[in-house]
Amino acid sequence: MAAPMSWRRLIYSVYTPALTGVFARMTDRFFRTRDRRRGSSVLLLAPLLAEADPVPLAPRPPTPIGAEGLHSRFHWMADHVPAFRVPGTRVQILHSPDEFYQLMKARIRTAKKRVVMASLYLGTGPLEQDLVDCMQEALECSQEGDGPPDLKVSILLDYTRGSRGKRNSRSMLLPLLQRFPQQMRVSLYHTPDLRGLLRRLVPERFNETIGVQHIKVYLFDNSLIISGANLSDSYFTNRQDRYVLLEDCPALADFFSELVGAVGDVSLQLAPDDSVAMMEGMVHPYQGNRAEFSALARSRILSVVSTAQARQRLEEVESDSVGPASSDTWVFPLVQMKPLGIRLDEQVTERLLTEAGDDAQVYLTSGYFNLTQAYMRLVLEAGARQFYSKVCQRGQQHRVQLHEYQRRDWTFHAKGLWYYLKGCDRPCLTLIGSPNFGYRSVHRDLEAQIAIVTENQDLQTQLQREQEMLYQRSTEVSSATFSQSNRYVKLWVQLVTPLIKNFF
Repeated sequence: MAAPMSWRRLIYSVYTPALTGVFARMTDRFFRTRDRRRGSSVLLLAPLLAEADPVPLAPRPPTPIGAEGLHSRFHWMADHVPAFRVPGTRVQILHSPDEFYQLMKARIRTAKKRVVMASLYLGTGPLEQDLVDCMQEALECSQEGDGPPDLKVSILLDYTRGSRGKRNSRSMLLPLLQRFPQQMRVSLYHTPDLRGLLRRLVPERFNETIGVQHIKVYLFDNSLIISGANLSDSYFTNRQDRYVLLEDCPALADFFSELVGAVGDVSLQLAPDDSVAMMEGMVHPYQGNRAEFSALARSRILSVVSTAQARQRLEEVESDSVGPASSDTWVFPLVQMKPLGIRLDEQVTERLLTEAGDDAQVYLTSGYFNLTQAYMRLVLEAGARQFYSKVCQRGQQHRVQLHEYQRRDWTFHAKGLWYYLKGCDRPCLTLIGSPNFGYRSVHRDLEAQIAIVTENQDLQTQLQREQEMLYQRSTEVSSATFSQSNRYVKLWVQLVTPLIKNFF
C-alpha cells in the first residue's frame, strides 16, 4: 500500500507553476502573430530600479495632425467594440494620486443618481475610510427629500482580495449595507478557475494568482474616471498611475455602468450579515458547472457590448450629423476576460501593435514589465534584461528603447500606450485602464481599458504632457545598466522566474 501523500506534495501536484508555465508558453505560441519586416519605434517604460539621473527625451518636430486620416485609420475598432463620440473638451487627464483621490471624494459627495465603483479591492486605512464616509454622506443626503431616495451605490470588487484578513474590504462596506440596504450593492467577483481542491488548498494571497476582478472604473452620475489605480492609500498618495476623467458623457457612463452591473450580476452578493450568495438564476462560480458559469457570464457581458453597438448603428442611420466631422474624439471601450472567452482588448491591442508601421512611434508603459510572448514579438517585429538582450540580438536598438522609472519613495503602477504619427509632436491615440500587457492581464484576470482617438489639439497636448511627465522621471536602459552591482540576480531567482512569471 502506497504511503499517504504529504500536504506539500498534494499542493504541488495540484498547483505546479511549472505546468502552468508550459501551458502559458503553448498558449502564447498558438496566439502569436507573424513578424513584420518593418515596425514602429517603441519606447517602453517599466518600474525597475534605476540609479542614474533621468535624462531628457529628444524633442519631436511640431507638425500638426490632419483630421483626414484619424477616423479612417482607427475606426476599424468599431468592428469589435462600441465607438462613443465625445467632445475632446470633456476629457481631462489627471496626473497625481492626490488629484485622483480628491476628485473622487468630491464627486461622490455631489452624486445624485448613481455611484458605480469597480476595483480590485478597497483598503482599510483612514484614507479609505474617508472615501466610505463620503458615500455615507451622499446616501444620507439622498434620504432627506420627501420622495424615495434616488441615489444608488454599486461596488464591484474581487472576492479573494476583498476578503483577505479579518479587517478587509467587506468589513469596510458592511456598515453602509446595513444602514442603506435598498440603495447599496456590493458584488464580489470570484474567478471560476479557483474551485474544488485547488480552492481548499491554495492559501490566502496565493489564491489571488489564479485570477481576479481587475477592472478600475469610478463613475459618478454621467461622469467617470478610467484608471489602473485601486482604492487603497498608496494609490492616493505615492503610487504613480494614470487617470482620465470623462466629464458629462452619459452614453459612455451608461455603458460602463451596465458593464460593471453585468459582472456584478454573475458575482457573489454581499449581505448585511457578511454572508454571500448568488443572485437567483445565476450559476455559482466555483460550486456550479465551470462551462455553464462562463457561458452565462460571457453572454451577459457581451450583450452589453452588442447592445451598445446596435444602438449606435441605429443612431447613425437616424442622424444626418454622424460622421468623421461630427466630433473630434472617439472612445472605444476594450474588455478582456479570457476565462470567460472574451478577448476584445487583446484583439485590438495586437492589431494596433501590428499596424504601427514605420510611420508611427509608440510609447508603452506597464506597472509589471512582463510582456506576453505575442506582444513581445510584435514590439520586436515578430524580465527586463531578457527583453533588452533580445532587442540587442535583433539589432533593434534604433527603434526599441527600454526606460526605467525612478522617483524616491514612490512606486510605479502606470500602464498604457501613446501613439504618435510620424512627424507629429502630440499623440493621436492612447490606451488607458487596468491591463498591464502581461500574461495575467491577457489570460487570467477581468480587465477593461479605453482607447481614446482624438483630433482635439488641447487633448493631444494633455496626453503629450502626461507621457513626457512619466518618461522624464526615467533613465534609458543600456548594457551598462545590468553590470551594476545592485543588478546581480541570484541563481535561484533566475531558475524560479520562468516558472512564476505568468502569475504577475
